[in-house]
Amino acid sequence: MSFQGNPCWYELGTTDLDGASDFYSRVLGWRVADSGMSGFDYRLARADGELVAGMMSTAAQEGGPPPHWLIYFAVDDCDKVAAEIGARGGKVYKSPTDIPNTGRFAVVADPQGAAFGLLQPDMSQMSEVERAKAAAGEGAFNQRNPGHAQWNELRSSDPQAGFSFYAALFGWTKGEGMDMGDLGIYQLFRHKGADIGAMMGLGQAPMSAWLPYFGLGGAVSHTVQAIKDAGGTVHHGPMEVPGPAYIAVAQDPQGAWFAVVGTDQEEMQGPPTNG
Repeated sequence: MSFQGNPCWYELGTTDLDGASDFYSRVLGWRVADSGMSGFDYRLARADGELVAGMMSTAAQEGGPPPHWLIYFAVDDCDKVAAEIGARGGKVYKSPTDIPNTGRFAVVADPQGAAFGLLQPDMSQMSEVERAKAAAGEGAFNQRNPGHAQWNELRSSDPQAGFSFYAALFGWTKGEGMDMGDLGIYQLFRHKGADIGAMMGLGQAPMSAWLPYFGLGGAVSHTVQAIKDAGGTVHHGPMEVPGPAYIAVAQDPQGAWFAVVGTDQEEMQGPPTNG
């Protein structure tokens, strides 16, 4: 049973945990609560009762990084993959470390500088059903369920080199490539037979970075208004994309970039109601 290459967790580093918790609850319908970790304020977000994301403060992090979303990809051996990333020209910001009752994680970056996380799940803490779901890539990333991450987009200073790096690391393969004119090719990538994201040039992005897309239960136009009402900034959208679907790219009030994907049918409602 292999977990290698599955997008598996989404983690927000922010300067205002209470403000961010309120924002995403209003915009995505999440229920956000303290994780119960002793001596560490780590929040867990749920959609329809399922865990979809974590939130933590960046105050104690070295260098005071700006608010950001970090996408984690599952691996079968965190130490081995972290070493391979270093050998392939990437960086290891946080060496592999155990998380009690969860697994082993690391924070790394590809050779172009895009940061991401690695997570080796602790199978001893999983039931057979949970193991099967994790191996299938069903969890925080779920393209069928609202409130979950549904797309992973890499803006890169060298998307071709980026694809080669991730293909060697995770076994991803190329899907359809769409010509976006001055922005170059929007290259979809596949894992276990499904398109799970895309890579493209930087465009107007100042540096290489991953961008998570969260799925909605209805119209992106409603969520765009909710983002604005909650103090966020919408930079692009609603914009139609193949699918058909609509997307919007935004920043939360603290400055973390994220995107949403859904329909734009007015009869459907915005953020899902979650238990």
